[in-house]
Amino acid sequence: MTVLVIDDEVQIRRLLKITLEAAGIAVVEADTGRIGLEEAARAHPDAVVLDLGLPDMGGLEVLKLLREWSKVPVLVLTVLAAEADKVSALDAGADDYLTKPFGSAELLARIRAILRRMPEENEPSSVKFGDIEVDLSARIVKKAGTEVRLTAKEYAMVRLLVVHRGKVVTHGQMLRELWGPKAEDNTHYLRVHMTHIRQKLEAEPHKPRHLRTESGIGYRLVED
Repeated sequence: MTVLVIDDEVQIRRLLKITLEAAGIAVVEADTGRIGLEEAARAHPDAVVLDLGLPDMGGLEVLKLLREWSKVPVLVLTVLAAEADKVSALDAGADDYLTKPFGSAELLARIRAILRRMPEENEPSSVKFGDIEVDLSARIVKKAGTEVRLTAKEYAMVRLLVVHRGKVVTHGQMLRELWGPKAEDNTHYLRVHMTHIRQKLEAEPHKPRHLRTESGIGYRLVED
């Protein structure tokens, strides 16, 4: 079992390493958010311990980027004890929240708890369908090995379909997640962006093989 610790405090990382290794858990360390995301993609840890106060980016930003492609359990460990901070972290995708200073026994208990809720298999960092590859950790889309330039909204639509591949993503869900709750009636946004995406990714944009329309409902990514 491996835990990734993302924290810029050397003393905290040392304490966590001693505590976790004594419990038979391997530790991977990162002192910035960027390195933490890279290690999460490389090491595929069983859990992540994440500090919110990182030098290069906010811990919540790290969490949101991680949640774009991984369901790995995350325990937020921070000095921020206000209820609003806890709510923000949990809403961003954290599985639990522990404030500093902390006891070693409680830390291990909370890690065991989030591991029990862990899905059977974490999302892969890269998904392939046909000659298209979507690297969720690097936020890169390739077709036949060549990077395809997507706009931010186009990539977000592709990511949403990849995360829910095989399932129908409704118009309402897609609009809420990408444009906000007030945009649920603006289905023309989706039609325009999906047309552009298909032109960039599908071999036959007018007869899409992978990016299918479910008439009147939404869109679905078919991998075959």
